[in-house]
Amino acid sequence: MDEKTKKILKELPKIDELLLLLEKQNIYSLAPRTLVKEICRNIVQELRENIANGKKDTRAEISLDVQDIAGEIYRKIKDLHNYHLRRVVNATGVILHTNLGRAPLCPEALQRINEVGRGYSNLEFDLSKGVRGQRYDHVSHLLCALTGAEDALIVNNNAAAVLLVINTLAEGKEAIVSRGELIEIGGEFRIPEVMNKSAALLREVGTTNRTRLKDYEKAINRETGLIMKVHTSNYRIVGFTEEAEIEALVALGKKKRVPVMNDLGSGCLINLENYGMEHEPTVREVLRAGVDVVTFSGDKLLGGPQAGVIVGRKKILTKIKRNPLNRALRIDKFTLAALEATLMHYLNSANAVKKLRALNALTETVAEVKKRARKLLSKLRKENCAELELCLLDGFSTAGGGSLPTQKIPTVLVGLKSKKMSARRMEEKLRALEVPIIVRVDKDEVLLDLRTISEDEFLFIVEGLRQVLFG
Repeated sequence: MDEKTKKILKELPKIDELLLLLEKQNIYSLAPRTLVKEICRNIVQELRENIANGKKDTRAEISLDVQDIAGEIYRKIKDLHNYHLRRVVNATGVILHTNLGRAPLCPEALQRINEVGRGYSNLEFDLSKGVRGQRYDHVSHLLCALTGAEDALIVNNNAAAVLLVINTLAEGKEAIVSRGELIEIGGEFRIPEVMNKSAALLREVGTTNRTRLKDYEKAINRETGLIMKVHTSNYRIVGFTEEAEIEALVALGKKKRVPVMNDLGSGCLINLENYGMEHEPTVREVLRAGVDVVTFSGDKLLGGPQAGVIVGRKKILTKIKRNPLNRALRIDKFTLAALEATLMHYLNSANAVKKLRALNALTETVAEVKKRARKLLSKLRKENCAELELCLLDGFSTAGGGSLPTQKIPTVLVGLKSKKMSARRMEEKLRALEVPIIVRVDKDEVLLDLRTISEDEFLFIVEGLRQVLFG
């Protein structure tokens, strides 16, 4: 270490100096002394390491003034009081946006969370018998009624559901899967990796684009524990393709006495073709084909909270429930409350489409979207901002969340161009608002997709743009 660096290090403020300054700023009203002292030490240590490593070795690059460092510590502690998980306006047109929380909850789900969370509940208490009950019973009857399943179980997400099912049915045994269905889900998690953690042995059959029934039949042996079909909900292979029909796999499973599992992923409960969309297999039609166990998500096409739903034959579900992993993967009372309220809407499918925002956004007509876009455009024009160019554009939304990957959903966009600010800079500023507005940028134009914007969010957009443009 050279003499110049040693000299700079000696100028670092002492912890007591910083604490004295911060105490005068009433820092202990924001955090206890032990925490304040720890943050002081961490920041000074970070400065020491940066200087010693040559990252910051001159006064021009870093201030060693005790006032400046104390100010940085104060801001860091004050930031601890700011909520980091916040509401945002999704103006991207990606309906089930994984990074933005996927499906928004319906008002009834939020109400049930509030009611159940503000006091005690009968989470695992059978009110009719006065004895301990099972938490799954609160929603299993609804799931069975809506899907035709014999029994149901809910865990914390679909990856957990897949892991639990495979571990229960194929631990130490082979699970047969088509090569074309070895998908990667969000966060770089892959089906083979999930299977590996389940302690099952992956047995790949067929090729990426063609897997026939005989490929599965050849692979079955004494070590086979499971035939697994994965719905490729986040991509499609087109062209020279072939796959074994689920009915044929079920027949093969029965013949060889091997259970058949279908990971549906997105978990659709209604026929989307009735709303002009491409076919998406419903849970009921897959179970009707004779599949032993089906897994799917709660916060995708179902439109509810994050959850992994397992439905199927009672005999198999009983085994899955007894798996010790089930305890580690179980859901809490808030998820159950939200899921129960969400499922109740499906007792009338037309009601589900109206009440569940994700489903409504998927099925809403372009005319309805355009009507809302014109309203927003009118409100923005009333701001009389000369530097802002506004227009309506036709475009396409997407389902997102690994659902309906090839489905283009017609939409209407509000385009924004500023004469004084680039689209990228405007996007950054909109993202930095108290209620961030997440937009699309195309060339030098900011785009707001009205398919994912509700009318009660117009105020956030108008106020946000006012702040971005005029400060």
